Amino acid sequence: MGGSKKKVVYQVFARLFGNTNTNNKPWGTIEENGVGKFSDFSKKALQEIKNLGVTHIWYTGVPHHAVINDYTAYGISNDDPDVVKGRAGSPYAVKDYYNVNPDLADRPENRLQEFVDLIDRTHKSQLKVIIDIVPNHVARNYEGKSTPEGQEPFGASDDTSVEYHRDNNFYYIPSTPFQVPEWRDGYLPLGGEKHKGVDHKFYENPAKWTGNGSRLAQPDFNDWYETVKINYGVRPDGSYDFEVLADDFGAKDHKAHYEFWQKRSVPDSWVKFKDIALYWIDMGVDGFRYDMAEMVPVEFWSYMNSNIKMKNPEAFLMAEVYNPNEYRNYIFKGKMDYLYDKVEMYDSLKHIMQGNGWTDHIPVVKNGTKDIEHHLLHFLENHDEQRIASPEFAGDARKGKPAMVVSATMTTAPIMVYFGQEVGEPAAEKAGFGGPSRTSIFDYIGVPHHQRWLNDKKFDGGQLSGNEAELRDFYQRLLTFTVKSDALMGAYQDIHFYNKDHTEYYNHHVLSYVRWSENEKLIIISNFDANDWFGFELKLPENIVREWQLSDGEHTIVDALYGVEKILRVENASAQVRIDIDPLESFIFIVK
Repeated sequence: MGGSKKKVVYQVFARLFGNTNTNNKPWGTIEENGVGKFSDFSKKALQEIKNLGVTHIWYTGVPHHAVINDYTAYGISNDDPDVVKGRAGSPYAVKDYYNVNPDLADRPENRLQEFVDLIDRTHKSQLKVIIDIVPNHVARNYEGKSTPEGQEPFGASDDTSVEYHRDNNFYYIPSTPFQVPEWRDGYLPLGGEKHKGVDHKFYENPAKWTGNGSRLAQPDFNDWYETVKINYGVRPDGSYDFEVLADDFGAKDHKAHYEFWQKRSVPDSWVKFKDIALYWIDMGVDGFRYDMAEMVPVEFWSYMNSNIKMKNPEAFLMAEVYNPNEYRNYIFKGKMDYLYDKVEMYDSLKHIMQGNGWTDHIPVVKNGTKDIEHHLLHFLENHDEQRIASPEFAGDARKGKPAMVVSATMTTAPIMVYFGQEVGEPAAEKAGFGGPSRTSIFDYIGVPHHQRWLNDKKFDGGQLSGNEAELRDFYQRLLTFTVKSDALMGAYQDIHFYNKDHTEYYNHHVLSYVRWSENEKLIIISNFDANDWFGFELKLPENIVREWQLSDGEHTIVDALYGVEKILRVENASAQVRIDIDPLESFIFIVK
């Protein structure tokens, strides 16, 4: 890891970012509620994102997915509201993998070029580009109209008379037509609006398995009915129709994985997804975020990711995997760079941010994954999770501050921020499909706190309240330090339990640890308590005093966030510093 620095991913929902419309009518149309465009990511907007302390932008919702909007004038077929979630459509129901969402283009006929121009602008701002690939499922009405000559869209040559064949792209329910789910809980497509497409019919014969694995011709309302499952050569009984990797194969590099698959026949869906990924890599995309990666066999990932890394060894590959027992499998055998650290780190931090639990749990969680910690990407928000400021999560964006410091500085792994998080966006609106607390990914909507930063596309925070501007300033200070620091790519030692044992008034709402490299030494302290300040003499263990070669006497230490100075006193291999820490305050002390 010599010379490398921390990576910071800024996840931005492309259709929402530049939308200045504040109407926010539930189920509103694109005309009523507005939509953001690729062009809204101007040179100025990208520079401001870069200046926040960001290295990679994940543009969410770029591949052409099903939308309820008439683009037939551009040769795009209409989508059926009976099998689309929301009016703007789920970005995870992709309809054409070789093109982009027409909603995001100023001129829909020119949409692909507009995205290529955005890739170029992003690179000129010294940022890398990540987009989604959704390997487990595609839109129920997948067309793949832009598929290059000589290649076929998913399902084009499937034998639909059988449930399963290795080289079918979908699973079928032979001689049984698809039926739209029974709507319930007051739900109606498009909120009950009269629309010629809402007729409780969608022609698909034979019916296909649904994205979440449902084998019913009429999926349940809670199934992923807008999608169909991709077949990777997994037979209906769960057995594999491809060669399985030996246990020791995870230790081999991507070249060995690539060579292994070169000599073998693989299911057709593998080849199609590999071709899609390489198409976007050739277009200038720098990496992918893989949706629901653990629903797809790890052998496919070995094949896919090794092909990508042969073309671009620096490609940034991150995946959503929620089963900690599978982490090492997907990292080593599947050749993933990064997985979401949700089930352990995020869930633990959320619990503490909500006022429950002790910080004691955090070093324990970290210790359990120390062999793979570099691969576990941290976040406090993304499109699937509740906004910190929503009443359903913490009710106050400032409660995210100590957790953000820990997420950014505790390991060498990347940190991800969701747009609007840095200004305390609470996602309070009822958008249509789905409720408040999460910013809608299904409907046309405005993001109010973010729009105040947008300030009519001046991207200068001109409308932010004092608290919102202060929060964004905190994120900027933290992230710009994070991407420059050497120590954050170096060593770590917990000093929390040492201080619990040796320090009067040290509290289980506080967390402390040290990070260091050859040329930088950090003492990091966070107070998760929203109401109480604490005062104590923080101590460094003897081994750290020796490791850091701290000479006896007084050392000035300076906080990287706000410049607070303290005196670290060292005597006979013991070191201590007086700390007074306010509610939700953190210090990142640099030891000179």
